[in-house]
Amino acid sequence: MLKNVIFYMYFMIPKVVFRYSWYYDEKYRELHKLSKWKNKKYPSEKQILNYIKIIEKLWKKDGKKILNELSKITRLQWKEKNIICYVVGRCAPFSDPLTLSVYEKYPDYFIDILIHELIHQLFMQNWGDKKSRMTWNYINKKYKNESFKTRIHIPLHAIHMYIFLKFFSETRLKREIKWISFLPDYKKSWEIVQKEGYKNIINEFVSRIK
Repeated sequence: MLKNVIFYMYFMIPKVVFRYSWYYDEKYRELHKLSKWKNKKYPSEKQILNYIKIIEKLWKKDGKKILNELSKITRLQWKEKNIICYVVGRCAPFSDPLTLSVYEKYPDYFIDILIHELIHQLFMQNWGDKKSRMTWNYINKKYKNESFKTRIHIPLHAIHMYIFLKFFSETRLKREIKWISFLPDYKKSWEIVQKEGYKNIINEFVSRIK
């Protein structure tokens, strides 16, 4: 029986597939021309494809372990065999469809953003589960005075902090907190995580998922 459980768990770990779509990227290229960052050069198709090769190597190093650890510490199961991650020249990252931008000088930061969005993915894939709803009801009630963005990022950032410290470094964690501080909701969320302790928040979160 134990072997069957291990076999099942192994195949529930998804594969992240990095993909370039010319049509999708072209839409962002056009939007970039109208944005306040229009003077910043938009990466070419060749540059994006070369960048994908770089991040594929970085992700291959610990990616499967990270996906397994996310499922393990949250008690949430991955529901999709493959997760497509579209890579475009310039965009604000988001989780569905999973879409990330090129960070030329900081490919490791791309990985950090990817993990952030994958935690969102894990939450969404379990959104309809009764026990998952129970834990989100708890989060929404406990932090009712905070914005929705802050509330949803409290457990996310706690889980991400765990991943930073287990697989990367405190220096990299501090970079993430610093670089995201220009967004008030995210800054507030990180402040709560640091004040209450990421382990305490994770324990409260998973105690309702059994």
